[in-house]
This record gives sequence, structure tokens and C-alpha cells, in this order.
Amino acid sequence: MKLQFKHQKFQADAAKAVVDVFVGQPYLTPSYMMDRGEGNYQMSVTDKEDFRGWGNQKIVPELSDGLILENLQKVQRDNQLKPSDKLEGKFNLTIEMETGVGKTYTYIKTMYELNKHYGWSKFIVVVPSVAIREGVYKSFQVTQDHFAEEYGKKVRFFIYNSSQLTEIDRFASDNSINVMIINSQAFNAKGKDARRIHMKLDEFRSRRPIDIIAKTNPILIIDEPQSVEGKQTKENLKQFNPLMTLRYSATHKSDSIYNMVYRLDAMEAYNKRLVKKIAVKGITESGSTATESYVYLESINLSKAAPTATIQFDFKGNKGVRKVTRIVNEGYNLYDNSGQMEEYKHGFVVSRIDGRDDSIEFINGIKIYVGDIIGQVSEEHIRRIQIRETILSHIERERELFYKGIKVLSLFFIDEVAKYREYDVAGEPKNGIYADIFEEEYIDIIRNLQIKIRESEYIDYINSISEDKTHAGYFSTDKKGKMVDSKLSRKETTTDDVDAYDLIMKNKELLLDRNPKKSPVRFIFSHSALREGWDNPNVFQICTLKQSGSDVRKRQEVGRGLRLCVNEDGERMDTNILGNEVHNVNVLTVIASESYDSFAKGLQTEIAEAVADRPKKVTPQLFIDKVIQGSNGKKQTVDDTLGLAIYTDLIINGYINKKGELTDIYYEDKSNNELKLADEVKGFEASVVEIIDSIYDSRTMMPENARSNNIELKVDEDKLAMPEFKALWSKINSKSVYVVDFDTDELVKKAIISLDKKLNVSKIYLKVETGVMKKIKSKDDLMSSTAFIKEGSAIHENTSISSSNIKYDLIGKLVDETGLTRKAIIQILQGIRSTTFEQFKNNPEEFIIKAAVLINDEKATAIIQHITYDMIDEKYGTDVFTDPTIKGRLGINAMKVNRHLYDHIMFDSTNEKKFVTEMDISKNVKVYVKLPDGFYISTPVGRYNPDWAIAFCEGGVKHIYFVAETKGTMSSMQLRLIEESKIHCAGEHFKAISNGEVVYDVIDSYDSLLNLVRK
Repeated sequence: MKLQFKHQKFQADAAKAVVDVFVGQPYLTPSYMMDRGEGNYQMSVTDKEDFRGWGNQKIVPELSDGLILENLQKVQRDNQLKPSDKLEGKFNLTIEMETGVGKTYTYIKTMYELNKHYGWSKFIVVVPSVAIREGVYKSFQVTQDHFAEEYGKKVRFFIYNSSQLTEIDRFASDNSINVMIINSQAFNAKGKDARRIHMKLDEFRSRRPIDIIAKTNPILIIDEPQSVEGKQTKENLKQFNPLMTLRYSATHKSDSIYNMVYRLDAMEAYNKRLVKKIAVKGITESGSTATESYVYLESINLSKAAPTATIQFDFKGNKGVRKVTRIVNEGYNLYDNSGQMEEYKHGFVVSRIDGRDDSIEFINGIKIYVGDIIGQVSEEHIRRIQIRETILSHIERERELFYKGIKVLSLFFIDEVAKYREYDVAGEPKNGIYADIFEEEYIDIIRNLQIKIRESEYIDYINSISEDKTHAGYFSTDKKGKMVDSKLSRKETTTDDVDAYDLIMKNKELLLDRNPKKSPVRFIFSHSALREGWDNPNVFQICTLKQSGSDVRKRQEVGRGLRLCVNEDGERMDTNILGNEVHNVNVLTVIASESYDSFAKGLQTEIAEAVADRPKKVTPQLFIDKVIQGSNGKKQTVDDTLGLAIYTDLIINGYINKKGELTDIYYEDKSNNELKLADEVKGFEASVVEIIDSIYDSRTMMPENARSNNIELKVDEDKLAMPEFKALWSKINSKSVYVVDFDTDELVKKAIISLDKKLNVSKIYLKVETGVMKKIKSKDDLMSSTAFIKEGSAIHENTSISSSNIKYDLIGKLVDETGLTRKAIIQILQGIRSTTFEQFKNNPEEFIIKAAVLINDEKATAIIQHITYDMIDEKYGTDVFTDPTIKGRLGINAMKVNRHLYDHIMFDSTNEKKFVTEMDISKNVKVYVKLPDGFYISTPVGRYNPDWAIAFCEGGVKHIYFVAETKGTMSSMQLRLIEESKIHCAGEHFKAISNGEVVYDVIDSYDSLLNLVRK
């Protein structure tokens, strides 16, 4: 597998934020540097015998600190950050990025952008540990081709090693982009190897490595500065003579934030669906029942009949007492089914199983909830339950994602290797206690699973992997190959950890391979000490089997699994592919050794600490002086009047209460795309909502209770057999092909008119200030000082862009963005007015982006006007309703229904829930189904999945078959043109396959649906 990488706007914005701070710096090729004991100077071609290497060109004198500060403040305002009063720490910039969103990718992209705009090519990445160093190195490897394709060049990167000094020579002597990756211990510790960077070495021609590096004037990138920058390290970093320092972390120390230029914190990453949603499976030891009888309630199982419960209890067999797991009904007697163990003799008969609050009650009055343990329980029992619950969560997630081509991984953190792997006196390995428990529980779960489900393909998959092959340990090894505990002390380079990191990183893609013969490992055991520096996008479960006294923070625990997953082709499953469903697929379940409430509260507290500087309520000041951007790209600064208007409308619409807190009405209207904002910000709505969402509201970040009301949608076989459904299905299950027969010349003409009329590319300007040094006398005339007095300023166009030697493949880029032929693009560019085309030199990248949008709008219009569909013989089968499994959560995104093809239904918004409620009680509806993802219509602008198929019955005789798309609003102006094109294509498809017997339309309520039906 090869991981695929996409261009993410937030990563590009973070890179642009750094680049824009230095607007006014010209593009300069790296300079030759040499040293003859008289300082550095540029060398001539004849001076090659004294060659010392290439260095980053310094910032030109014309770009004064004052101009850089102005650039910085503009960047900060654009990114909704508080402007700096001064350049804190000179050229030190801070970028905050939440764990799991691609921090390393972002700073690699930033390197390319700085090289592209200014010619800077020497970079040093400083990391706090071997683990992170190896992770960074792996990221450079897997993104190399991706960036080379975008920028037309490759980075040369290496890990600093004190015994391989030729790499330092190459770093200095090569004029391409060079990156040295170094962990702080390699130059910061007092060991012999660490000191070599400061020593004059015979094998290095009596030079000090640190001096050669310093002569290149590198740009420092500090990964996790809160872990790198102690007092000693800060001093030692100065020896690198950096041109500037960029700091990247999710958790910066408050006293070490210099010139923040971009921020993507935990709350924003979650709101933008850039990381997984977190769910928690808690385990609660309940002492309130005053009993020594052991019972663990694993789950409540909902069904069309009475609910059942899965419980674990003690069982006395021929070989002693062991714990067994059983699915029980009301009336189940634990005493009779435990081998008549005395602890269950008094009233342990199940009297009630309640799916509403996930509880069971015994006739003795004892009531327990899912995740509760009563009775005596040991440390080993807790660990066994955690391991079992992890396997159960894994299987649940795996079944759901198996048919989407996504491999599921689970990660166990343990505190000592011996609990996973032991060695006998002869050195032969054997299972530790956790490995034994895992295999026992895995066998039991799989055995029961095969009885309950009939998904042959999935069952074949799990049967092809044995219990001993599906788990593996990732630990450091000694010289004899034995797994050993990692050193926690990092006073020197921790070479004993390298093997473990190397193994983990090299197997990153292999772990994602779904072929059980190549990659049977689905469960990973690793040392708690290896928690940082490693993650895999397809970790969906994390279980920490640790001592209760551990001080590891919860955000650190979940951090290893926050990345959005990838499918078997290496594609990232994000909003570009899944839309708003991204958090239905990307869920990280934490199996905690404490209650849900305890874990959730702890995690919430840590997140609140991390975003402590976010505003807590909405006020007019929240908007004032913020820069908002319209849908047309125009920017505007919010003044006092506009800020008050926005705030007043929020109150009028009930979006904030008297305390300035966001209300449920705000979240409901937002989820339904029905937000009503002040008329004064029409066209700027998205930017205003982004400011509102900067408010910290603990409700938006609350992790889910993974045990709460889980249900699996099951097809109602009776409804599947109904004549009405069979008739409906027979009329909509045909597939089709389309032909788009539009006139290319007509499209070209319309594109030319649109570009000439609408294309507006902003110019880039520089501010130039002039002034003189003057002596200034104090008021008492006793003292005087010298100061720079500003005499004037002027705005000038930045002509360096048009004269730059950077080449843009304008035609190729537009071909990629629009899907048109090169010939058509050339005709469009030749046809537009010269004044329109001249905008390209003002800002090439913005020209390409805006021109592509306008051309695509015309293309979408042409599709609507000229597409035709023809039915083919191939049809969808009813298996689209059973593969894959659909799961939801009662009361959250699922509800029980009566007329749906399934016993429950999942809804995406409150508007959709209201629609379903009204449709489900209507006597006019015989049967309906929310069409699954597997049912789609092919269109020139992507696959389209309609929402509903409905069979109506009028007067008990006439049947009307309807396919509907529900929207929160019926304003066509608020539908994107691409979406309108898909909807139009769907209409043409249903006309072609049903001869007009199926009605297809877009609706916003059940009333509008009825009105269409009655017509």
C-alpha cells in the first residue's frame, strides 16, 4: 500500500501564514559561503579550494523589523489571532496544530513554500526524542513523491549521527533543499557522542560540525518545543545561528509562545472534522450493593423481540472456578447456571432488562448498568474485562468498515514487557499473562460471533487469521533479540529504543494491508514509554493496561489514535470523501479502567486547559476588528457598528442567552443549514460562523459514551416481502449510463464571458517607509537620545512576482482543476480580454483557483442542460440493504420506527428527524427506506446517493412511488452548483428507468412532500 496525500486547506493556510510574514523578501538563490579566518563572504568560482557550502540568504535590509511586524499583524488578523505588539524573540514564529492533523506534513510543505518564494533551502528539524525523530523521518519518506509531484523537486533529508559526519558536508555543500533531523539529546547531553558536534575532529578536517552547520544560516523547526526547549537547550540552539525559528506543537507552554501565526487547536480540529470523534467505554467498580457476588454487565442487546443482556459471572466447573460470559433473558437464574455457587443463591434471578437506561435488575433488588462490576474483583479481572471489551469494540467497528475497504487496528499500552512476552531458562519465548488473556477472550468472542452473524465474507476473513497471529508486540529488543522494557531516562541517545521505533515505522503501511496472509496483525501491544512518536491512522481502539498510579494525561493517551483513517488504497477518509458522515466512520474508542464519567470529565478538563484562552461567551467585542471573508473572496474588517448588529441578531434569533452562551437553537439551526444572521453580513456568513464557533463550549467536545444506546439496524424481512416494497424496488433498482453531448465551443464562449465579467484577482502590495535618525531632547533638556523618525510611507505594487523565475503551468493546472482538454483551456485563455489575463501576473495562484471555479460553474450548467441517461440491464440487488452493517445510537442519531424497511433509522439532523417522525405516522405511507450508500447514481461530477424511496397509497388503491432528497432549506441559491448538477442528473436518471412512474424531487419537509404527491 502507498499512502495517498491530499491538499488540505488548513495545511496550506498554515504554510502561507509563515510565508506571508516575510512578504517583501525577494527570491534569492542560496549563497556560496567560505571562510579564510576573516569572516564569511560570497566566493567566486576560482575559490573552490576554500569552499564551505551554501547558506540561506539573509533577510534583506529593505525588509525592516517594522515591515515584518506589519506583515505579522496582518497574518494574525486574517487568522483571527490577537496581533503582536512587537516581534517577540526576533524571527520566532509559533504554529499550533492539534495532534493527528498532519503537523509534520505541514512543516514539510512550509519548507517547500519558503524555498519557492524566497529561495531558502537549509532546514534543521529539532525533536525531543528518538521516537518522534523516527516518526518525522518516516513522514519525509512517505510524502517525498507527493511533494515532488507538486513542486517538481525532492528534499534531501537525513538523521544526524555523530559518527557519519560526511552527511554534514553534504548538507552544507548541496544547493538543493536539505533537511537535518536531530533529537535534542544529540547535541544537548554531556555524553561523548553528544559532545562530538562541538569538537574539532581529525576526520572532519579539524573542523567543528556545529560551525559548518551554523555557516548555512539554517531555518530551525522545533517539533514539540515544550519538550525540547529547556534553559540549556535554548542556549545551545543559538549555536546553529538560525535565520529564524518555527515552533510546531499541539500543547505549547503559555510562556513560550512567540508570534503565533496560525492556530488549529483541539476544539477547531474536532469542529472541522479533521480528527476522529472520541468515544469512551468505562468500567465501574460498584461497591454500593454491599455484595461479594461477582457480576459484570457487558451489554444490553436490542432486538425486535424482548431485549437480552450479556453478563459475565463466576462458574464452578470440574477444574475449578472460572469466569464465563452468557447472553441472558429475563428469568435467568445465576445460581442454577453457575454450578450452584453459593454467592448467587440469594435472589440473583434477572427480573428486568431495560434498554432505555442500559440496565438489568435482579429479584433481590440489585440493579447494575452496562460497564458495571459488582462483587470482589482483582487487578487481573479488570485487565481481562478491558481486553475483552477492546476485542468486542474492534469486531463491532471491523464489521462496519470491512465492506468499505478499511482495516481496523487496536492498540494496547502496557507498563512492562513481561506481561506480554516471557522467556524460559533456555531463552525461548512464551506468552505473558496479557497475551494469554487476549487469546482466551478472542477465541470465545469469535466462537459466539459465528453463531450470531451470517456475513460469509467477513466470517471467512476472521477465520483466516488465528488468535496467536492476529496480535503482535512492538518493543525494544536486546542483542539476543529478546523483547525488553524501554529506558525512560533519556539523558543520552536511547539507542536501545531504535529497533522498536524502526520496526513500528517500517511496518506502518504493512499494518494497513487487509490481506490476512500478508498482514494478519490487527491488535498491537506496545510499551507505555513508546506512546509518543508513533501513531497509525487506522487505530480505532486504545486500551491502556496500566497501573492506576500512572500520571499519563488522557489527551496523550488518545493522541495515538486521532488521525483520520485510510482505506486499502491509502486514501484518507475525510470530508472530501465522506462529507458530514466523517464522524460516523472515524470514531476512536478508549477502553478505560475507570467510569465513563470519570474519564470524560478528566479529558474535558485537559481540553479546557488547552483552549483556556478561547472566549467563553458571545459579545459584540468577539467580532469587532476581526477580518471576515466573503464567498467571493472579498475581505472586510468588522467595525463597532457591524459587530453590534451581528450580536443583536444572535439575541433576536435566540442563538445566545442573557449570559452570552450559545443555545441549543443555534446548534439545531446550524446542523440544518438554517442559521439566520444579520443582513449586513450577507455573503460573509461562513466567516462569521467561524468566529462564533471560536467560543469554548464543553458540549461540543464531550466524548461519547460508547456503551450508550448502541443499536444495529436490521432489515425487517416482512417489509422486504411486502408487495408495495417489491413494486417500489423494481421501479428504482435499474442502473443507467449517461451521455453529455454539450457543444465544447459553446462552453468555451460562456467561460470566456464569465471570466471577463467575474474574475477579480487581488494585487500584492508592499508598504515602504522612509525616515531619518534624529537627536531628541528630553523635556528637561538635560538628556538627549537618538531615534528613527518616520517621515513618510508609500504603497507599491510587488513587481517581484511578475519578474520571478518561478514557472507556473497555468494550462496544466486548469486542465487538472476542470477536467477539460488542453485545447479547450487554451481557447478560453486566448479568448479572454488582455486586462483579464494580465491579472495572472499579479497573483498566479489566486488566478488559477478563481478561474477554475468560474469555468467549473459553466461546466456544471452545461451538464444540466445537455445530459441524457439510458437504462441498462444491470440492476441493484437487495443485498445493498444488508452490506455493510449500519449502526446508530438511540436518542442521538437513531430512533425506532414502524414503516421503515429497517427496524430503526439513522438521521443526520433535527430537520431530518422531524421529517421521519411525520412520515412514519402517516397513513398514506405504506413503506419507506433511507437508501444506503451502496445505492448511487453515476454523474459527471461524482456519485450521487438519494435520500429516500417511499411507497404511497392513495385511497387504498393507487400507489405512488417517490424518491426524495431532503434539504434544510429550499432556496436554490443556497445549493452549490455541483450539488444542483447531481440532483438534476438524478432526475434524468429516474425518468429514463421508470417511464415517469417514479417521482423524484427535492423537499424540505413532509408537508412539501405531500403537496408534490397530491399533484
